[in-house]
Amino acid sequence: MANEDDDIVLAELPDEELVPQMQDDLYDGLREEVVEGVEILLSRGWAPYRVLTEALVSGMTVVGRDFRDGILFVPEVLLAANAMKGGMGILKPLLAETGAPRMGKMVIGTVKGDIHDIGKNLVAMMMEGAGFEVVDIGINTDVDGYLAALETEQPDILGMSALLTTTMPYMKTVIDTLAAKGIREDYIVLVGGAPLNEEFGRAIGADAYCRDAAVAVETAKTFVARKHNRAVAS
Repeated sequence: MANEDDDIVLAELPDEELVPQMQDDLYDGLREEVVEGVEILLSRGWAPYRVLTEALVSGMTVVGRDFRDGILFVPEVLLAANAMKGGMGILKPLLAETGAPRMGKMVIGTVKGDIHDIGKNLVAMMMEGAGFEVVDIGINTDVDGYLAALETEQPDILGMSALLTTTMPYMKTVIDTLAAKGIREDYIVLVGGAPLNEEFGRAIGADAYCRDAAVAVETAKTFVARKHNRAVAS
């Protein structure tokens, strides 16, 4: 299919032009074009992981940076993330088959009593766009829900979201429960939501407060790298 905005025929582009075009299409939220680009690269013999990192992750990195800097806003980022999701729909089963490396794994949910999910969904999509495996356990999640997901999924990161001041304290309930069970140090705990701040994150024992999805990605990468380095050193 041609890119109707500028009559570019993706299949006619050499790889060195197709990849930047895919990144532009991703930035613009053009899902069908991104899907087509992924299929073309795969048909040319590209490994799924190479398509993910060079075409999709690199494109979403620009989206995340511009979102952080106030150049892009939530509706535009959601469109880009949806385009990314289209490409990932093709790549995910192929990546599983090839045992491709990943950045890390995250379990994320909105805490008990809170049914807001836009921020959580945006973080989940941006994390996937950065190469993380994400398990979204939804809204109104209680301690047992978090514990079950952690046991089943064995993630590197636990992400908790809250948009109500009344539900913020439940994050501490979850973290205190992890500590009581002796498993707090097994996970990187990231928290976020409009009423939160860094001081609150520290007070409840989280590893970091993330003010938006772009910061969440950067923070996750930093902490996972530290965790990996500690594991190698030991």
